[in-house]
Amino acid sequence: MQKINLNDFVEITENSASVPVKIDLVYTMGDHPDNIFKTAIYKPDARLWAQRDLFDITMRAAEICYRNSGYYFEIKDCLRPIEAQEKMNNTDIVRANPHWVGEMLARAGEGGHPRGMAIDIVLIDKNGDLVDMGTSFDYFSEDPETNPSARHYKDFPDHILQNRMYLEDAMLQAAKEQARELVALPQEWWDFRLPSSYSNQFAPLSDNELPDHMKLVLQ
Repeated sequence: MQKINLNDFVEITENSASVPVKIDLVYTMGDHPDNIFKTAIYKPDARLWAQRDLFDITMRAAEICYRNSGYYFEIKDCLRPIEAQEKMNNTDIVRANPHWVGEMLARAGEGGHPRGMAIDIVLIDKNGDLVDMGTSFDYFSEDPETNPSARHYKDFPDHILQNRMYLEDAMLQAAKEQARELVALPQEWWDFRLPSSYSNQFAPLSDNELPDHMKLVLQ
């Protein structure tokens, strides 16, 4: 595997390219209502980092989505080092639901997140209120056969299905404009990533190998 060049990472901020993007780094707070793990994974001052190609796609997609719907992107997570994955997989809730690992949660070192090549996005309106997407972010179904967070799940009112399409269409259109392949993860409406055929060429990142300003994991 190739080693990822850390110069290829960009910090995502609410001022990134002056696009309609907000940041909500869920895993910095154990009591955050969207933190299913109920414990802080990241340190309080953690920052949000993305591999440059995924960053460019996301910023352009935010513009497209806002133009088409008036909604903002709220980004929940992107680069997730190996140690963060380990902490998630060792939480009480995941230990009680071991089937989640490998299905809804990657094993440590696997997937796009520890390479900064997967990103989690929800939509909010101009007042900062969450747009109804049918389920919350990080909704993990107890029955993977009936998973309302999956993209193929259609038993929702039309406005919810339309909201999901605003997000998905914007991300895929932006990737197409930039001649990049992008995967909309089938089981999670909020997750978009560069294809594994590309990301798996690179070794996953450990928090220990990141410079101090990029370190994420709460010790």
